[in-house]
Amino acid sequence: MIHLIIAGALVAALYVVLVETLFKKSKCKGTADMTGKTAIITGGNTGIGKATALDLAGRGVRVILACRNQKKAEAAINDIKKSTGSDDILFMELDLGSLKSVRAFAENFLKSESRLDLLINNAGLVADGRTEDGFGVEFGVNHLGHFLLTCLLLDRLKESPAARVITLSSMAYRWGKIDFDSLVATKDLGSGRYSWQFFQAYCNSKLCNVLFTHELAKRLKGTNVTCYSVHPGVVKTELSRHVSLWQKVFIEPLARLLFLDPKTGAQTTLHCAVQEGIEHFSGRYFSCCAVEKVSAKANNDVVAKNLWEVSERLSGLS
Repeated sequence: MIHLIIAGALVAALYVVLVETLFKKSKCKGTADMTGKTAIITGGNTGIGKATALDLAGRGVRVILACRNQKKAEAAINDIKKSTGSDDILFMELDLGSLKSVRAFAENFLKSESRLDLLINNAGLVADGRTEDGFGVEFGVNHLGHFLLTCLLLDRLKESPAARVITLSSMAYRWGKIDFDSLVATKDLGSGRYSWQFFQAYCNSKLCNVLFTHELAKRLKGTNVTCYSVHPGVVKTELSRHVSLWQKVFIEPLARLLFLDPKTGAQTTLHCAVQEGIEHFSGRYFSCCAVEKVSAKANNDVVAKNLWEVSERLSGLS
């Protein structure tokens, strides 16, 4: 009996530790007036993106859901309109796995919209395969598509009195690495038939997100645009929809018990979008609505600059 009591106590203690660390919750406390601002949210039709759109729409922001699936986007728009009463939310088609689609989206947006205050690079996936342009899908969608989108919209962002670019990364960046020779040769940061192999590629892409933000801040110095990378927490979303069935069987109970819901997962994104006085943290990494120090490899000026230049070539910007 004593053994069962001890085991139960240990399990309870482990649960408390996990809830207060890996699965810790936070709350955006920003109250800035956002009325009349315009935001683009990639992947805004589900999960963290939808929760972010819901909150911003409620603050009076004109929200553009940039995503592939129009049917899902329209369903999300209906939900957001019912919850907020806002009619200032719309869908624009964007497939981050297609550089042609990214360029078409940017062209369409610049023709139809007069301002841009928030660019939230939210979409992401864990999967294997190739994009339309032959890039590894995680590198292509999680990094390169967002890189091109941001670059194409920078001039419009600079026209705003105070614009922000927020890119969702992950604590998984800590396990990431970038092999530039392999990237140039294979147009990928890692792939394979097994889930652990494309999870490594996911980690690599998340490191790209942090390095991209680090270098972007340098290039934006002296402008009215700031940028931030974000770890949203371990959130129950559709991110892992491409993993195998047996992994879903393992993950699902854990997700129900511990993972954050999308609304909670959106809080750090919202903090970086609405919190006043964080401009001097441009280029930094946020977790739980606070700045967090990153590892040396995610703060390397040489690697960040190299990634930018390689991304320019691969996306056709240079």
